[in-house]
Amino acid sequence: MRYLARRLGQALLVVAGVVMLTFVIMRMVPGDPAVAYAGPKATPEQLAAAREQFGLDRPLHVQLWNYARDLVTGDWGTSLRTRRPVVDDLLTAFPATLELVGAALIVAILVGVPVGVLAARYKTKFPDLSVRLGSMLAVSVPVFWLALALQTLFASHLGWFPVAGEYDNTLDTTSPLTLWTNITIVDALITGNWPIFTSTLNHLVLPSLVVAAYPAGVIAQMTRAALIEESSQDHVRLERAMGFGETAILTRFALRPALNPVLSLIALVFAYSLVNGFLVEAVFNWPGLGRYAFNAITSADTPGIAGVTVLVAGVYVLANLVVDLLQGVIDPRARAR
Repeated sequence: MRYLARRLGQALLVVAGVVMLTFVIMRMVPGDPAVAYAGPKATPEQLAAAREQFGLDRPLHVQLWNYARDLVTGDWGTSLRTRRPVVDDLLTAFPATLELVGAALIVAILVGVPVGVLAARYKTKFPDLSVRLGSMLAVSVPVFWLALALQTLFASHLGWFPVAGEYDNTLDTTSPLTLWTNITIVDALITGNWPIFTSTLNHLVLPSLVVAAYPAGVIAQMTRAALIEESSQDHVRLERAMGFGETAILTRFALRPALNPVLSLIALVFAYSLVNGFLVEAVFNWPGLGRYAFNAITSADTPGIAGVTVLVAGVYVLANLVVDLLQGVIDPRARAR
């Protein structure tokens, strides 16, 4: 319980810092939100009403307190572009991004961890050199270039996968989807809507592979390094002396303690993928948080920009908290740190 309380306290401090920083940046952005909301031809009375509506006529410390209080109560302001509550906009856009990033992380973990084990098993040999080269390429290749390359090859030339979108929009007429979680592929699976499930899965392949490239490369490198370091521990030498083979030692005894740094890394690459996916969403016309953030930035929608910032930061903090708790379960030594 002390370990849990300590991690929760750290998470709350980070969130509080992000909220304060977001508030300061919102006030430093050039332009008047009241003018953006009321329009350039608004009368002084309309501007005064808009400033009163957004609380811009109050002292800064009062505005900060009200901003933090409203965030906690679920009032994240009104978008200057859509004129809808920012929370409603985010609840519409975020599930599609979560679907894309979640699929990409599943691919990255399923590829990165086994490949890292393979590289550690054959250290300095051809499989290891191949894995290291491949992971370096996956980490260094620009995400937009990889997206365009896969789109050109597999969508335009070979025609194996769709070029853009979340699913075939014509299915909205023939096979309408009942929403439960707003994550299309999950809702289609829950309701047994196989046409939309198949179409979404088909549309998800290319963008998820692009988003998964960087995490897979980093996870593979970290798994390899952690396993090689763990292989020098006393318990591994004892297991070798007992006659266990190298593959059994790596997978049965060394992998579990070596997963601690890998789990920490997964939380980092999750946040990176969440933001990096914005570019992928633009290339593949994916209806997620990236499109919403782009529209908010181009229209100087400060409540929308702040909402995206707080949401991404909150998800990142939550991911780190979950990883910390998992580390405490996997390795009790982590609870003493």
